[in-house]
Amino acid sequence: MVPFFMHDSFLEYLIAEKRFSEHTCVAYRKDLEQFIEYSGIESEDDLKEVTSKVIRGWIVELMEKGLAPQSVNRKLSTLRTYFKWLRRNSIVESNPMQLVKGPKNSKRLPSFAQKKELAPERLDILFSNDFEGVRDRLMFEFFYQTGIRLSELIGLKLNDVSIDKIKVLGKRNKERLIPISKDLNELISHYKKARIELELTDTSFFVLKTDKKLYPKFVYRRINSYLSSATDMKKKSPHVLRHTFATHMLNNGAGLEVLKELLGHANLSATQIYTHNSFTELTSIYSQSHPRGQKNNTLWILK
Repeated sequence: MVPFFMHDSFLEYLIAEKRFSEHTCVAYRKDLEQFIEYSGIESEDDLKEVTSKVIRGWIVELMEKGLAPQSVNRKLSTLRTYFKWLRRNSIVESNPMQLVKGPKNSKRLPSFAQKKELAPERLDILFSNDFEGVRDRLMFEFFYQTGIRLSELIGLKLNDVSIDKIKVLGKRNKERLIPISKDLNELISHYKKARIELELTDTSFFVLKTDKKLYPKFVYRRINSYLSSATDMKKKSPHVLRHTFATHMLNNGAGLEVLKELLGHANLSATQIYTHNSFTELTSIYSQSHPRGQKNNTLWILK
């Protein structure tokens, strides 16, 4: 294996200079350890022997195991960053990733829930009236009404949430402000009262009833459970609610630039994928509303 100190130095670089989140660093570490295990690297000298052919072999193995192109390319992104760091620190003389291309990503549209599936009257019956039910309902609405990421929700502090907005610390420690509705603010007030009644004092905004900070698997399981009850979707995760927020915003007239800022995207290309879902909605409305668009009115052409 590569000496442990090298892992630490690389991870410190990701945190201090690249400003990656804890979640991203964990993913990078897992990717790196998988590659090291595949290639049999045990020392710095072994690192110098890694070629583009070795990396392509790893790609083939990952694809044969059924990994999607998107997942493979994410792992290759880890290697690109890693070998650039190795080259920068004179640990290797050349970067084998310069000769490697990943598989072509399939164009999968983001999954999103329909408006009727998330109607308040449908959701009301899913949540209990105790502390956990109040907290879970607020978590659900935060994902759907603000488009916040899971890691961002867990990272929220009490002083990040005010009457009309929340302050979110996104990727690369970039802050953004997201406005909140009157209805969401009422849910926030209800949750804060429930916290006070239990005398919870942790500075994290969302906490367990034991007064400890939430963790990713807990939030994922809760949201997955509620979405399973509310929708027939195959994918049921906090990120699906983020996709739903973005799609519904576009379908109701929000501009791409505004949506980009709300989602915390670094560039507009990441936001544009939601225009495909929006166009699908427009096509459906057109086919139902325009006399020449309705399928049952096209037979006149044949007469």
